[in-house]
Amino acid sequence: MKLHILAVGHKMPDWISAGFDEYAKRMPPELRIELRELKPEPRTGGRSAQSVMAAERQRIEAALPKAARVVALDERGRDWTTMQLAGALPDWQRDGRDVAFVIGGADGLDPEIKQRAELLLRISSLTLPHGMVRVLLAEQLYRAWSITQNHPYHRV
Repeated sequence: MKLHILAVGHKMPDWISAGFDEYAKRMPPELRIELRELKPEPRTGGRSAQSVMAAERQRIEAALPKAARVVALDERGRDWTTMQLAGALPDWQRDGRDVAFVIGGADGLDPEIKQRAELLLRISSLTLPHGMVRVLLAEQLYRAWSITQNHPYHRV
C-alpha cells in the first residue's frame, strides 16, 4: 500500500521539503509516502473562490490514484488522535487500496472532493500554513506506523 499526499501548492521553502523528506524516508517500503504537488489556480481577474476551487478539483481528480481511499483534510473534519490514526493504518493495509490524503489550496477543497472522500480529517484546530500541513501529516503517519510496530519513536 502506498500513502499519497496530493497537495495544492508548489515552490515550498526548503525547510518544508526537508521536513517532509525526513519523515517520508523513515517509512517502511511497504508503506511509502509519495508527495504530489499540484499547481494552484491563479487568483486573478476577480475570480470567485468557488471557481478557483472547481479548477483545482479538476487537477486533484486527475492526480488521484485509481481506486484509492480518499482522505480529505478539512478544518471541519474528524479530529482524530494519533492513536486513532495508528488504529486505522492496519485496517487500510488489510484493505489493500492506496490512501490519498488531499490538501486543498488557499480557499480549501471543492465540495465535490469532500463528498467523494471516505474520511474528512482535521489535522489541527489551529490555522496552519499548507506547507506545514504536509510535514505534520508525514510526521503523524510515521508516528502512527511506529505505534503499530511498538517502535520507541512514540512514547505514550
